[in-house]
Parts: sequence; structure tokens; C-alpha cells
Amino acid sequence: MRLLVALLVVFLAVVALGFWTNRLLQASTADLLEHIDKISADVKKENWEDALAKTSGLEKAWNKKAGWWPALLDHQEMDNIEFALSRVREYIAARNAALSRGELAELRLMIKHIPEKEAVSVKNIF
Repeated sequence: MRLLVALLVVFLAVVALGFWTNRLLQASTADLLEHIDKISADVKKENWEDALAKTSGLEKAWNKKAGWWPALLDHQEMDNIEFALSRVREYIAARNAALSRGELAELRLMIKHIPEKEAVSVKNIF
């Protein structure tokens, strides 16, 4: 009986930790997506100086918010996001609207996908 109770406590702790980390991921990604949306709006308006400044802000937010993500996520996925951030910065610096908007859309999708992929759900368990 003690073993069953101990296993139940461990199971509940793991599930609670999963939900807690998913909430943290959702909050972090929401902030990053907000940065991306602001950059996209500046690119649409061809306001390149503000877009470049906001891109620097996005990179700082990424470094701050995603510092603990490697403990949870695939490192390849993190690298892909960092590569996309680098490309976005260069496309905006070159004032290329088409490539900037395309890369921002890809970056948005990659970041939005993270909490969905890491969520505690029956689909992800099985």
C-alpha cells in the first residue's frame, strides 16, 4: 500500500510539473510572438529602422526567456529558431520585405509550435 501511495505521489508530481512548465512555455512564447507581430507590422509599413530595433529587442527577449528551454526542448529546434532570428535580422538590415516577412512567418510558426509540442496530453504521451 505504501508503494502505491508513493507511486501515486510521484505520478502526480510529474503531471503537475508538466502542466507548470507548459504554462511557463506558453507565457514565454506569447511574449516572443508579440515581438514578432510588432516587427511584422513595421516591415509591412517598410519602417526599417524600427523593425531593426525591435529585432534586437526580440533577440534580447529570446535570450532572456528561452534560457531554460534547453532542459526541456530538442536542441535542434532551438538552433533552428536562432538561425531564423539571424536571418530575420539580416533580411531587415538589407530592407528586403519579402524575405523578412517570410522568415518572420516561419519564426512565428516555430515558436508557436513549442508549447503545443511539449504539452502534457494523451496524444503526446502515446
